[in-house]
Amino acid sequence: MGKRGDALRAEVLEALKRATGPLSAYDILDALRATNPKIAPTTVYRTLSALSDMELIHRLESLNAYMLCQCQGHGQDAILSICDDCGSVEETVAPDVMRTMEKAIARSGFASTRHIVEVHGTCSDCAPAATTQ
Repeated sequence: MGKRGDALRAEVLEALKRATGPLSAYDILDALRATNPKIAPTTVYRTLSALSDMELIHRLESLNAYMLCQCQGHGQDAILSICDDCGSVEETVAPDVMRTMEKAIARSGFASTRHIVEVHGTCSDCAPAATTQ
């Protein structure tokens, strides 16, 4: 990508760092337009793809949004716990769970290339509020 690509990746990472929750590609596009008024959506999507390949961010499939990787350098698939009340997302690395899942999938002859495990529910901060209503 070169210097321009490096700068753009840094801007996207900064936008995600400032965010209070996951951001859609168009949320990121809007954030970048302050410094890059002519930026195209395809440029943002390419940058997000590159950052995902570098394992610096995660795409939350169920939300069609992106977030920073919370466990930098783990090099493993993560389990993303998404709170349906407040929108917070927690990342957990559970190698044993992922190995078990991979073995179960392989028994059917399916060859997976990546795993995205998203669990929706209520976080510990919201759980007490949910039970008192």
